Amino acid sequence: MTLAIVILAAGEGSRMQSKKQKILHEVGGKPMVQHLFDTAVSLTPIPPVLVIGSGGSGVKALFGSRAQYAVQSEQLGTGHATQMAKSLLVGTADQVIVTYADMPLLQTSTLQKLADMQAQTQTAVTLLSVFGPPESTFGRVVREADGRVVEILEVAEAQRRANAADLLAIPEHNAGVYCFAADWLWENIDKLPLRQARNGPEYYLTDMIELAVQQNQGVAAATVEEPDECLGAGTRAEMVAVEKAFRRRATNRWLAQGVTIVDPDSTYIDPDVTIGQDTIIWPNSYLQGQTAVGQACIIGPNTIVRNAAVGNGCHIEQAVVEGVVLGPGTAVAPFTVIKNP
Repeated sequence: MTLAIVILAAGEGSRMQSKKQKILHEVGGKPMVQHLFDTAVSLTPIPPVLVIGSGGSGVKALFGSRAQYAVQSEQLGTGHATQMAKSLLVGTADQVIVTYADMPLLQTSTLQKLADMQAQTQTAVTLLSVFGPPESTFGRVVREADGRVVEILEVAEAQRRANAADLLAIPEHNAGVYCFAADWLWENIDKLPLRQARNGPEYYLTDMIELAVQQNQGVAAATVEEPDECLGAGTRAEMVAVEKAFRRRATNRWLAQGVTIVDPDSTYIDPDVTIGQDTIIWPNSYLQGQTAVGQACIIGPNTIVRNAAVGNGCHIEQAVVEGVVLGPGTAVAPFTVIKNP
């Protein structure tokens, strides 16, 4: 089956209190939208569709001709944003994943799992779900006794019902990422009702769930294995939580592959960094960008290695190494700065 991916990237991110669009802020070593873009291109040869707003020049400058662009000139909700991608994708794919640009922790394996479940169940839509606490603001995934998904219940609606406490206690929550049967999506996306939201009228993509249930087309849910993947970064405080999640992911990965990290809480490793076996990384060390560290190295403490290639057995302590190649066994003296001019 062929897959297309739509990334909703039109939000201005006013809560970020920045002149720069929210999704262009860096987290985990890259602009947050870059993470989703890289994941998308690893899954399908069809260029991702980025739904941008009228001020989307920064996104276009970042990806250029590697992406397709749909413009949402009016902020009329997630359903309306998805409608904007219709003319670019109708008839081009069997499945369409729709996700948000401010969820940079989503992994390739998770979106592949989502697409695989939609293909296996042949449902109109398969959504990504995550288990969370009762105080979560995510919508609740309501299932029948036989396990069928019958509703996505938003918190505000749940609070208006007589059994609000029971509904809010449902542990399975909607992460807001969907895989649709493409033909069904494009046949029905224009049927969404216009709802009154806090900031004005909007078309909600979650209403596609109700349409699928009404038509007996089926809805399934694939549960994410790592709840961190569903963290969004809509504010600077949320960016801190996302950054910490990226750090946990990186340190756990390298600890499992034979790297010693003396203090993970004070170690920063970007996603594209590679590290060889038996290397030791001391506290307050930053491995950034396209850095490759060989085996049996000692990095840190208080060291920055950025976009550099470090050979086996190197020792870099209290130094800055950027844009250079260090041969095997190189010792960089403390308080040294080595940069490619």
